[in-house]
Amino acid sequence: MEPLKRINRELVKKCHVFDLYQDTIELPDGTKQYYDFVKHKGAAAVIPVMKNGKILMVKQYRNALDRFTLELPAGGRNGEEEPTIVCAARELEEETGYRSNHLELLLSLKTTVAFCNELIDVYVARDLEKTQQHLDEGEFVDVCEYDIQELVQMVYDCKVQDSKTASAILAYYVKYVLRKEA
Repeated sequence: MEPLKRINRELVKKCHVFDLYQDTIELPDGTKQYYDFVKHKGAAAVIPVMKNGKILMVKQYRNALDRFTLELPAGGRNGEEEPTIVCAARELEEETGYRSNHLELLLSLKTTVAFCNELIDVYVARDLEKTQQHLDEGEFVDVCEYDIQELVQMVYDCKVQDSKTASAILAYYVKYVLRKEA
């Protein structure tokens, strides 16, 4: 397959969470095609595992869906230079009121490759210590505990649809539950 060539990238709008660009691409036959590109600073998510094995989840309102969703604690990096493990630790405490010094990378996701470069690293947090929530202004989050089997079923029942959360739950289940049972 012949390579495509980006001949221009123009900033259309700077937003709070991302920047929107229009790219002009030259195709192998010489024609030009226009693509929207969303540049994202990246994010991190965390699977907080309680001593009893239950997983902490957050329920929060998502404007794009106009409803509440059940997700892993997660959030954007404070700039592209911030290590995702630092972001994960911060978001864990901000959203759940727990801290952990034991974060292990589980997987790395590119969420929407057709038009966005968002990268989310997902960590597993163990040995949780209770602190307190530090929610961002305008952020309202309920924290709930679930068994992993219950969460897996919620993914298959389409009750958990957030891509980072569904991917992370299934990856955690395979790596830490199924492999132990085998």
